[in-house]
Amino acid sequence: MSMRISRLVAVFAPLILLFSGLSKAQDKIALFGGYSFVHAPVTATEAGSGCVGNSCITVLLGTHLNLHGWEASGEYKTNRWLGLAADFSGHYGSAFFGNAVHIHTYLLGPQVSLPGRVSPFAHALFGAAHETIGNSPSLQVSGGTQTSFATGLGVGIDIKVLPRVSVRAIQLDYLLTRFNSITQNQPRLSAGIVFHL
Repeated sequence: MSMRISRLVAVFAPLILLFSGLSKAQDKIALFGGYSFVHAPVTATEAGSGCVGNSCITVLLGTHLNLHGWEASGEYKTNRWLGLAADFSGHYGSAFFGNAVHIHTYLLGPQVSLPGRVSPFAHALFGAAHETIGNSPSLQVSGGTQTSFATGLGVGIDIKVLPRVSVRAIQLDYLLTRFNSITQNQPRLSAGIVFHL
């Protein structure tokens, strides 16, 4: 009988250790996906109707848009409270006589979080933003499609609802971009689901 127990221990002990190790390793990755909103300043130029010689009158058009879209991010935790996050987002709308406006961001940086059922976090992300504004016959857009440096500084709260699933109740970021060599300061608000692997 003791021989049988020792065999069972010899077989199952490594499996138990393996699965407990995998369980701990799974806590190292968090994947987020959800809805995102940006209140973005957008600038374009409209060509004037009168040209004299080689110079034409242009009018600078500017507006603030409410852009809706998505955000996805992945975080690799180096320890319980510090991780490296990669963040991607896309926001869409229209302006200037119905021209489509798309803004995408590609950011990377450190994220600090307090572990627990309710887990607040903060991050400092750096990377690039890409803006596309469609053209109409009467509108010439400055840059049309352009890429700029971008920064995202933000905070949020995740609430665990299942062992491997959390709800990101809110994430609020200050998003800085530099389109047309002008600084754009814009808030970004996101919410969604987080999967812990």
